[in-house]
Amino acid sequence: MTSKRKPRGPYRKSGERRERILEAAYEAVDEHGERASLQEIADRVGVTQPALTYYFPTRDELLLAVLERRDLIGKTVVQPAGAAGGMARNMVASVRHTTDHPGLAKLYVTLSAAATDPESPAHAYFARRYRSLVEEVTKDLEAQQERGELRADEPAENLARVLLAVLDGLQIQWMHDPSADVAAVAETFARMFIDSAAAPDGEEGRAG
Repeated sequence: MTSKRKPRGPYRKSGERRERILEAAYEAVDEHGERASLQEIADRVGVTQPALTYYFPTRDELLLAVLERRDLIGKTVVQPAGAAGGMARNMVASVRHTTDHPGLAKLYVTLSAAATDPESPAHAYFARRYRSLVEEVTKDLEAQQERGELRADEPAENLARVLLAVLDGLQIQWMHDPSADVAAVAETFARMFIDSAAAPDGEEGRAG
């Protein structure tokens, strides 16, 4: 059995530089939101702007790559699909992850609003993202419905779309009023999904 060789020479260095640029962009956006400039990102890596655009030809491509990284990191803070009691915990974890990274949240909201235009460079990314999220969350909720942990009187896909809409809405509300305890609101909303007849006394939808 042959092992897959790692890239060597210029290919490996090219991949490493691209990763450094993406990491610098992620950090800059996390601190400054969409206002983070290409020059600041290039300075953090120690390259020129032309060198940066070799890896990310446009600013939009770089910002979308930052959002994709945000998605990957966000998945590490939630429980696996179908985990017992996962919905409530995952909603709270997702909201807390958002409030811990305000710059990234602002970028997400700004680009998602613009992406409703089919001509927007971000349109395909958001359409693909929502389609994938609806599928993932629907499967997660169906598993919990089958175990009797979640109300089963509504289609799981409808519940998934409502859940995602609430998360997006809480994100926007928090940006307007950072004093709002949106994690607590997410927990309250999650409890509304729980089948109270199936939940043990004192544990109905609790995310603690």
